Amino acid sequence: MGYQVLARKWRPRSFSEMVGQGHVLKALVNALDNQRLHHAYLFTGTRGVGKTTIARIIAKCLNCETGITSTPCGSCSVCREVDEGRFVDLIEIDAASRTKVEDTRELLDNVQYAPSRGRFKVYLIDEVHMLSTHSFNALLKTLEEPPPYVKFILATTDPQKLPATILSRCLQFSLKNMTPERVVDHLAHVLGAESIPFEQDALWLLGRAADGSMRDAMSLTDQAIAFGEGRVLAADVRAMLGTLDHGQVFDVLQALLEGDAKALLAAIGHLAEQGPDWAGVLAEILNVLHRVAIAQALPDAVDNGHGDRERVLALAQALPAEDVQFYYQMGLIGRRDLPLAPEPRAGFEMVLLRMLAFRPAGDTAPPAQLKVSGISQATADSPKAVAPAAVSAQPQPQPQPAPVAQPRPHPEPKPAPQPMAVDDPSLPWNEPEVPVTAPAPAPEAVLDTRAEPPELLPMPVPTPASAVPPAPEVDAELDDNGGAPIEYQPAGMRDDEPPADDDYYPAEADPAGYGYLDDLASHAAEPEPAPEPKPAAQPATGLALQWLELYPKLPVSGLTGSIAANCSLVSVEGDTWLLHLDPDQGAFFNPTQQRRLNDALNQHLGRTLTVKIELVRPQQETPAQAAARRRIERQHDAEQAIASDPFIRQLVERFGATVRNDTIEPLDALANQGQ
Repeated sequence: MGYQVLARKWRPRSFSEMVGQGHVLKALVNALDNQRLHHAYLFTGTRGVGKTTIARIIAKCLNCETGITSTPCGSCSVCREVDEGRFVDLIEIDAASRTKVEDTRELLDNVQYAPSRGRFKVYLIDEVHMLSTHSFNALLKTLEEPPPYVKFILATTDPQKLPATILSRCLQFSLKNMTPERVVDHLAHVLGAESIPFEQDALWLLGRAADGSMRDAMSLTDQAIAFGEGRVLAADVRAMLGTLDHGQVFDVLQALLEGDAKALLAAIGHLAEQGPDWAGVLAEILNVLHRVAIAQALPDAVDNGHGDRERVLALAQALPAEDVQFYYQMGLIGRRDLPLAPEPRAGFEMVLLRMLAFRPAGDTAPPAQLKVSGISQATADSPKAVAPAAVSAQPQPQPQPAPVAQPRPHPEPKPAPQPMAVDDPSLPWNEPEVPVTAPAPAPEAVLDTRAEPPELLPMPVPTPASAVPPAPEVDAELDDNGGAPIEYQPAGMRDDEPPADDDYYPAEADPAGYGYLDDLASHAAEPEPAPEPKPAAQPATGLALQWLELYPKLPVSGLTGSIAANCSLVSVEGDTWLLHLDPDQGAFFNPTQQRRLNDALNQHLGRTLTVKIELVRPQQETPAQAAARRRIERQHDAEQAIASDPFIRQLVERFGATVRNDTIEPLDALANQGQ
């Protein structure tokens, strides 16, 4: 007999040999032991998680000569025939190659015949989602009420494509993906039984490459055995898969932790020798930082899915928590901007150098050295693992206690500034002038630039030019570390946008030199315009029409009035009113607005109501939509009146005049402006 691949040789032949899927096996075992057998089962899940294997085990359990049991004997003729794939009453159908309705009718014509060898005739339809709509319709009646000696087992990787009528006739079991830990344990068992030498790191590489599929893991192991000439070594598996050495990611983070730019560029150079995908390398660094953040919050929650749990825990102890969050955020932004770099490697280097440049203020002590404790025994015995051990054996100077890491100068998102009066004494420009020669703060009192706005000096009173000594031009202030200048911009302005026209004030427009503060305050006080309501699906009737008539009488205004204007009354049950609010207005809605609207209704109606508001687009017209519709109609009538005016028509016909509709406003709109 020729060589049999590991995936087929080690296919489970009983429920006890199954790896994982305990939630499915428990239900099947209890059903078989209690003789509570369903006529149709549906197994869903990704490739290689055991759908067909479980179906064949069920066929053995139903037809074993020892009786219906969850533990088939495995030695009778029926069990052997099922294992060898030649049991006549187990009909396996590939739905991907038999999609026509004629194939389904042929199958149904044979359902009426009793089984030849066993108790049940089992139909295993694999990739059932590939059947056509007519095939599903032809299968419905038989699938719902098959003969007592027929069992249907359906398997699919895409249950969303199955009709609801098929799903409702089956017991559905969803099989989960295999975790890397489970795959590594099973591969270690198989390779140990096969007497094949292996390294633990190599199994972790195979477990992650399998992506949740045990069959893919077994197939990759077969390939690794052939590639490594009978051995499964980490270096060979890494070369076969073309993956990144996970240890080099820790080398990059170690250099970043030590603040050593030379070591950082050297680690990047080692990465470049493998010709990696730099976006993938950055994603791997982000994955490690994510696991480090979990280790800092809850060390017991860190898994060993990458075989580096000890190294992650060591890095979590050596790296401050705020640095981890800052590096992660900067890595995300760098990954987004990486396609814009002239070269991928240059963009990757700039991301890491940017992380290195923005170190905490006053953090000058060398960080602790990471322990190389996450390497497997096989890797530790290799020549590559000897060098770190030799270095750590040398006497090291006692590390100085590192000062508390200060927050970074990068500001976190701040809430929108509230409008303030210009003569408010709490404003920075109304405080007494701070002397320029003020002493620098102590190291333990470094300013947190994220929480405080930049200090502004009071506006000086204009003096004659002859009395003012010449001063050097200063375009920006320096940060606390003496680094690059920080240019302050108005709130809401992006770096890549030019300033708007209304934010520019020429010198002659403000000769006093400080009147522009009033303009800025007025601009800040102006709220953003609310989005224009979309037209309703249908005109208001019933409760929605009553809400249109009730809304103008409610004592509400501001945001609460805007919320009420975009609502529609959909049901009234006793003293409970249900309103639907346009989701486009959801940013302005909160429990406070709901409470205010409820109080306004109680005040107007003189009784106690309970108002519930759901973010569902109203199907009938809301007060805001009605007002918008009326504005459009008035504007249309005004344009029609101008176009039909005899004098206007005469100007157009004789002199070729053009009417600009954007300058036409209805009379009621002009009257409102005059008020």
